Amino acid sequence: MTKKIIAFQGEMGAYSHIACEVLFPGSSIKTCPTFEETFKSAYENENINIVIPIENSLAGRVADIHYLLPKYKLQIYAEHFQKVEHNLLVKEGADLKDIKYIRSHAQAIDQCQKIIQKNNFKTIISADTAGSAKELSRGKDKSIGAIASTLSAKIYKLKVLMKNIEDESNNVTRFLIMGKNINQPIYEKNKSYITSCIFRLKSIPAALYKCLGGFATNQVNLTKLESFSVKNTFDQTNFYLDLEGHIEDIKVQKALEELGFHTQSLNILGVYEASLSRKK
Repeated sequence: MTKKIIAFQGEMGAYSHIACEVLFPGSSIKTCPTFEETFKSAYENENINIVIPIENSLAGRVADIHYLLPKYKLQIYAEHFQKVEHNLLVKEGADLKDIKYIRSHAQAIDQCQKIIQKNNFKTIISADTAGSAKELSRGKDKSIGAIASTLSAKIYKLKVLMKNIEDESNNVTRFLIMGKNINQPIYEKNKSYITSCIFRLKSIPAALYKCLGGFATNQVNLTKLESFSVKNTFDQTNFYLDLEGHIEDIKVQKALEELGFHTQSLNILGVYEASLSRKK
């Protein structure tokens, strides 16, 4: 049996890497420079599964993912909620008084404004948090620090000067785990499921109102509904939807059937067990 490879976007030590280690400890890891290449790797090789961030509790949805989901049509078979803990990493021998610049991803910098402003740090925007730690490890300048994970500190042999420097402690990223040719789970009434789909409405008055009516009449709860424009146009919109339930549940079937009456296209992205984190 061929061993599964787990791929993610970013450098080793990224929060996506941490999610991979939690979900698939000891697995072979593949890093990809872009989200597009991450999706493409699993599309071209069914032995590759991918761990993709789709939304953050503070920053909102992750750019580009909604466009890549319908393009590659990989199956979502699990979700994972990962707590994000930012740390100030420095080179060995450096101390707080030495640090004048902070390097990290734009979102990480935004989420650590209190310590940045308190110490009058100048900021340097990097492509990602782990990449900023990697860049720091390659240089010799002790006046630069990086905001990244403790895993990054371990990988790149940096010192953790301060832990948990984020402004908000409830910083959580939701990840989707996807692959090609994945079978959906068998429906069991005692388990909770999430069904995810993307649809495009017909261009008729009240189409969105009508298509959502099926969920109300069949008592199917929606946990997420987001619109995003079709690329290269302003007059068409796609919707990403998460609902509570399994498509073999008769209530979900009826709701999706009614949705289908009012849509130009409807793609089921996956059916999977709801994370226990949803109940906390």
